[in-house]
Amino acid sequence: MISFVVPAHNEQLFLGRTLEAIHNSARAVNQPYEIVVVDDASTDATAAVAREHGATVVPVNHRQIAATRNSGARAASGERLIFVDADTTINPRVAAAALRAMDKGAAGGGALARFEGTVPLYAHLLIWWLGLFMRLAGTCGGAFMFCTRSAFQATGGFNEKLFGAEDAAMSWALKRQGRFVVLWPKVLTSGRRTVGMHGLQMVAALIRMAFNPGMLTRRATVRKIWYDSNREANTPSSLAIRASNAAMLFILIAIITVPLWDLIPWSMTPRGSSLGKFRYAVAIFICHISLVLWPCAYYLLRGLVQQTRWTERIKITALLALCLWIAWGGAREVYWYWTGIIQQLLPATQG
Repeated sequence: MISFVVPAHNEQLFLGRTLEAIHNSARAVNQPYEIVVVDDASTDATAAVAREHGATVVPVNHRQIAATRNSGARAASGERLIFVDADTTINPRVAAAALRAMDKGAAGGGALARFEGTVPLYAHLLIWWLGLFMRLAGTCGGAFMFCTRSAFQATGGFNEKLFGAEDAAMSWALKRQGRFVVLWPKVLTSGRRTVGMHGLQMVAALIRMAFNPGMLTRRATVRKIWYDSNREANTPSSLAIRASNAAMLFILIAIITVPLWDLIPWSMTPRGSSLGKFRYAVAIFICHISLVLWPCAYYLLRGLVQQTRWTERIKITALLALCLWIAWGGAREVYWYWTGIIQQLLPATQG
């Protein structure tokens, strides 16, 4: 038995399509299955839509995604659990790949996602870029995640202390139980969160979470990103929002193209030239951004200490070394940059 667990809060707009895609995918793999929709305090027709599409509805009042997923897993009867977000469309390829992975002994895994519909251009680039790092780290988001029931029970389920990033925590927990597979087929998910927040606001929130993970234990601090009940409302398009999204797109392009810039000798872009000034400004900015790798290194170190499998230890050690190397180089450049700025300002102040 395969149990598809779908957490839902006010999801009448997307849920029907999500459930149809699950039915189509489950029929394609030709194995017994059930769909459990966990209706978390919805005030719309979420429960009715779920029943119309042949799902078992489990009503709860958690308003916390981790607890909602856990309630669905407890109510499910299958030995293989597949968690699908209510705004995510899966396909037969990804469902079959998940089952093959578990048949071959994987404790769990997941699939990366791509946005569908009209979303800002930076959002497409951001989810692709983050996907590269998630594949390197061997983790995935909660849009599509799977595990065996024995692995789920061994981990204790999703961490109910977290109101966000519980999917990342679950990835690391499952990696301690056995092999964790990041599938090559992707799923489609809505980009409504990128519409509800403009680019700089979204990334600023993610950076704050990296340096202050305690935010994730309080729903109020992550409500705008993950717990906004007004699912169908769109942020009005304004010049400020378009400018913010454009700035975020520029930042992402600058970060992603850093390796290409490093191939160009500085002698070809003199510091006094327009291109040289632009390149220098981008380099300083990237050094500041690289500081976020310090908390990433901390999380990798925690994962290394808790990991018992040698293959994962080797992989985590390599990623940890890379993060520390980049973070240290960035911190050193940031130190010298601001030291130079202060030294230039001191004579003027003393004068």
